[in-house]
Amino acid sequence: MTKMLNRPYVHFLVLGTALFFLMQWLNPPPIPSVGPLSEARIESLKRQWFSTTGRLPEQAQLDGMINAELDREILFREGLELEVHLYDPVVRQRLVRNMHFLRLGEGKSEEELYQSALRMELHLGDEVVKRRLIQVMEQLLLARNPAVAPTEAELEEAFHKRREELRRPARYSIEHVYLTRERADEVAGIRATIHSEALNAEQARKLSSPFLPGYRFNAQSPAQLARNFGAGFVLNFEKLSPRAGAWIGPVESTYGFHLVWVEALEPSRDARLDEVREQLLRDLKLEQRRIRLREAVAALRENYEVIL
Repeated sequence: MTKMLNRPYVHFLVLGTALFFLMQWLNPPPIPSVGPLSEARIESLKRQWFSTTGRLPEQAQLDGMINAELDREILFREGLELEVHLYDPVVRQRLVRNMHFLRLGEGKSEEELYQSALRMELHLGDEVVKRRLIQVMEQLLLARNPAVAPTEAELEEAFHKRREELRRPARYSIEHVYLTRERADEVAGIRATIHSEALNAEQARKLSSPFLPGYRFNAQSPAQLARNFGAGFVLNFEKLSPRAGAWIGPVESTYGFHLVWVEALEPSRDARLDEVREQLLRDLKLEQRRIRLREAVAALRENYEVIL
């Protein structure tokens, strides 16, 4: 054994192996890079923000969108590395459909079309395929890093923090007499008739113009009333301090004028925990999922050179 170790070729092999690993350590293979986004893509992100908000994004908001887009690219590459596109039925259907759209499917089976699409690398440039791979990767990451169910203490803390946001709006049960703008000069007379003859809502309705959404609205929040009458009506209605069992108005809306019978009124109040428990649980779970996913993507980022 000693003689074998003293032979020159053994020394050569040992030295060569040591040099190989030393070079690998001194010159590690470059990690893959992602980014930067093209100017066209950045402009597209700005347009998306503007179409949603009506204003251009500030720099911090734009940076957030750019980072989110780079994260999507990382997830897409990870999906390709795991060959998700080779097993996912949604991707398969999309690629086959693309082949038919390109008129390359005549006389070929679905499997042949699918394999042809893969050879043509159609999956690399299709936005639907990209979104699907990203979605699958997010599901896989969350399966590895599942969200923890919120505790009762966390639920109660969220309830107290969001008390004002969760406040129950006032609710009104009303009936109304509607008069178009063309009948503006009749408003005062009809109002006087209702009061002098002590007409109830059903009797007074005979004096109304047709109103497509209807005449009776039960337990409606201000937001619900606004969907039928417009925001201006709600603002004018609440300015008149409505009270149950009384006529108020005229209340002007975008449609005309309304004489309103307030049948019942439930004032705004703080929510009870039992009323909003499910909403809070859902929101806390979603936030947990976002945190876990953000942590998982941040870990993946360590394997890439991210160029902003």
